[in-house]
Amino acid sequence: MTQKIDHEKVKSLVTELLTALGEDPTREGLLETPRRIANFWREFIEYDAGKLDTTFSAVKQSQMVAVTGMRVWSMCEHHMLPFWCDISIAYIANDKVLGLSKFARIAHKHSHKLTLQEQLVADIAHHVRIILGTDDVAVMAKGEHLCMTMRGIKTPHKMISSALSGKFHQAEQRAEFLRLVD
Repeated sequence: MTQKIDHEKVKSLVTELLTALGEDPTREGLLETPRRIANFWREFIEYDAGKLDTTFSAVKQSQMVAVTGMRVWSMCEHHMLPFWCDISIAYIANDKVLGLSKFARIAHKHSHKLTLQEQLVADIAHHVRIILGTDDVAVMAKGEHLCMTMRGIKTPHKMISSALSGKFHQAEQRAEFLRLVD
């Protein structure tokens, strides 16, 4: 994987930020803070989800496959504050099925960047559609955004967003998916 983060620049900017916030970046409790924050951003942005596209042949039977409860953390692109989401992914299996761990790997891959929850859901759905070669994909995320919980209105909440395509636009498949992820 190619390096995306300028680690030294991030450390320098964090030192500047601490000074701008009225802190002394040379005091004991803050000495390692620039390095720690630069390490965090490197780990977060340069995250490697591993192999994402392992599929297996399936008996053609139009069976719904759903994986739910995958917790991911991401960062709001508007405030650079964290948000978490419990992700559910479903698809209609026909010719092939996706390896079970790949659902979580795909969800984590797309969460490790500055984004919006709506974009995260769309990116995951698109990735699953490409790997499986089907439009019959549904993704839902239920999460809490610290940019709303700890600043501004300061209210706990649950944001829910979904991306439905193919057969999931039909009432029966949509209702089954929603029952499974509730």
